Amino acid sequence: MGKKIMSIIRIRYCFKFGRNLQQVFDLKFDEDTLCIMDNTPEVLPFWTELDFHQCPNCPLDKKEHPHCPFAKNLINIVNRFDSLFSYNETHMVVTTKDRMISQITTIQRAVGSLMGLVSATCGCPHTEFFKPMARFHLPLANGPETIYRAASMYLLSQYFRNKDGKSVDLDLSGLQDIYKNIQTVNYTIANRLRVASKTDSVLNAIVELDVYAQTLNFVIDDSLQELRKYFDPYLGIKS
Repeated sequence: MGKKIMSIIRIRYCFKFGRNLQQVFDLKFDEDTLCIMDNTPEVLPFWTELDFHQCPNCPLDKKEHPHCPFAKNLINIVNRFDSLFSYNETHMVVTTKDRMISQITTIQRAVGSLMGLVSATCGCPHTEFFKPMARFHLPLANGPETIYRAASMYLLSQYFRNKDGKSVDLDLSGLQDIYKNIQTVNYTIANRLRVASKTDSVLNAIVELDVYAQTLNFVIDDSLQELRKYFDPYLGIKS
């Protein structure tokens, strides 16, 4: 049998500033593993070393993983946005095989969207739970959209666990645990970025991502109850 040809998912992030300046990130992902590809330079700075501000909940060993998978996949982002500030405006255009999404927003929000995609696919054991959301990436998702997507993703994972004869969690307690770990990751990555960055653009992007992680654990039950009315047909409730 011949060697299987790798299928690649491509997502382009283009940030436009003014008339002539732009930054383009052509990201590639292995369709089977959803791991990001070819996104790190050959020379890795010291702030990407695993034991530099290592997450207290990190399960990786420095002998096998000398560098933090999340940090080393942020190098290109840090280098390209280190002269810009979080409040600067950008026209962000995200292009996939199926669609193009365009919006004028702050660098903080735009870079946060890119970092969320990189986070889920970088190989960090705590962020890999979000690979399904990366596969169906929605740039600049707001709070309700994020909660809906995260809850739907988690409950679908429980469907597959049930199919495999494993225990299931329908109370979303496992999802809340995942987000608690994400908060720790975001906090320690922010410590790395304080050393790596000259401006606040990338640092505030991770802070914005962390706001969603913190908020979800507090509001998930209430927010999902607000969505309940849309599921009346499933509950046998007539309009």
